[in-house]
Amino acid sequence: MIPRAIVLVSGGMDSAVALAEARAAGFECHALSFDYGQRHVQELAAARRVAKAQGVADHRVLRLDLRAIGGSALTDDVAVPKGRSEATIGTGVPVTYVPARNTIFLSLALGLAEVLGARDLYVGVNALDYSGYPDCRPEFLRAFEDLARVATAAGTEAGARFRVHAPLLSLTKAGIVQRGLELGVDFGLTHTCYDPVVRGERVLACGRCDACILRRKGFAEAGRGDPVPYAT
Repeated sequence: MIPRAIVLVSGGMDSAVALAEARAAGFECHALSFDYGQRHVQELAAARRVAKAQGVADHRVLRLDLRAIGGSALTDDVAVPKGRSEATIGTGVPVTYVPARNTIFLSLALGLAEVLGARDLYVGVNALDYSGYPDCRPEFLRAFEDLARVATAAGTEAGARFRVHAPLLSLTKAGIVQRGLELGVDFGLTHTCYDPVVRGERVLACGRCDACILRRKGFAEAGRGDPVPYAT
């Protein structure tokens, strides 16, 4: 029987490569995305494109309202930072951090894993490339594995060990681009921008938010052209 994995798919380039890594490792992939009240729905459309292109076993989109909590530029009426330097991006926790988001998402992925008999969770987090996010760090991922062991019936009664795979954790953005291309990822299907520009039927990346700056840097350093259109 082919082992199953739950893969968090946001629609961004990192999660697209993480999904490709799970497929390359031989897992039957079950994609999980979230309509959590984010200000822009383009990332969900991208998640659907990525999941379909990579032939997942199924793709579920769970709805939850993190706008009711707020506290983030992605869920609240807070301006998305633009034009910051790379040094500034790497300093402190940015306002685009959604409080406890990865804890919430991984908890729901864990519930689905227990139902489907999966023991492996895949996330596209990256700790080295200016992440600034506390829930993208190795110590968080290891702590979540410990939690999974004592928080589930599979763990407490059957001794199941859940693994959180973060195959991009030690890669730069350029390394992620290169690895994605090696795995056949179509980056043109992905959406990274925190504040996209909609012009008629076209959706353009703003080119100036932290996510766009780091993405462009990654493609430039990898010596590759970014297939996503930018407004600036």
